[in-house]
Amino acid sequence: MSTTVHKPVMVVEVLAALAPRDGGVYVDGTFGGGGWSRAILAQANCTVCGLDRDGDAIAAGASLARSSGGRLKLIQSRFGAMREALAAEGIASVDGVALDLGLSSDQLGAAERGFSFAQDGPLDMRMDRHGPSAADVVNEREPRELAQIIADLGEEPKARRIARAIANARALARITRTAELADIVRRAIGGTWRAIDPATRTFQALRIYVNDELDELDRGLVAAEAVLRPGGRLVVVSFHSLEDRRVKTFLRVRAEAGAAGSRHLPATEASRRPSSFRLLTRKAIRPSDEEIATNPRARSAKLRAAERTTAPTWGAMEEAA
Repeated sequence: MSTTVHKPVMVVEVLAALAPRDGGVYVDGTFGGGGWSRAILAQANCTVCGLDRDGDAIAAGASLARSSGGRLKLIQSRFGAMREALAAEGIASVDGVALDLGLSSDQLGAAERGFSFAQDGPLDMRMDRHGPSAADVVNEREPRELAQIIADLGEEPKARRIARAIANARALARITRTAELADIVRRAIGGTWRAIDPATRTFQALRIYVNDELDELDRGLVAAEAVLRPGGRLVVVSFHSLEDRRVKTFLRVRAEAGAAGSRHLPATEASRRPSSFRLLTRKAIRPSDEEIATNPRARSAKLRAAERTTAPTWGAMEEAA
């Protein structure tokens, strides 16, 4: 872990919400640079299961695991599969789950991973090195589908223009580099820019699509509900509206059910399902001005937390309906 450049976000707030205690078992579902795991281990004499779908992150955390005296278990797994991953370690339930939905600085800074246009690199973006890459998506999807991806997952108002520009460019030669794609997007959007690079939303959309991040988040929330003991806590830090909206809805549906009902579900559905969570945060918690000043990555972070009740799990929404 000595080689990581990643600075964890909202550590103080995460610890306050998670409330680690001696003897507890906690899941850091997005191990990344290990910052949250290190803080949890320092807070209490507990066990942390660090999950990450990125094998590089797991390998980089080996030294921290060795120095933890057996209190840190590293598992290469998507957090959507945390129930199965924990079961393989003989763990059926835990006292807390923490999810940081942003990319780590280590991933962003590795040009060969292709997550960022700050450095030129191969157009990859795959967290676990499996499945189609961003280059495959950019070069092989129909323009209409590509525009839909960029519009829906990047919330980019000029998605159609960008998709047409990509289609025109790839007709001449396959697009394989991050800098190449960023230039295509910038030229398509045109105009001048200062704070946010015009290619940002397109790169976000491609990364989310390639890694199936939104559906994976849904699976992760359901898995966390299943593995948390009564009184166990779920803490999620998101970095854009698509993620935060999903987390907010998931927790509110499950917390507002039962006698109080839920505006997110039909009355009959809400009344026959007891609340599986109690909200700890009615509104998202934002990082302090001091943290943003020292760690600009934190500026868009939002933290939401809830505590597991004794009610049965709801499972996936389609199963709950």
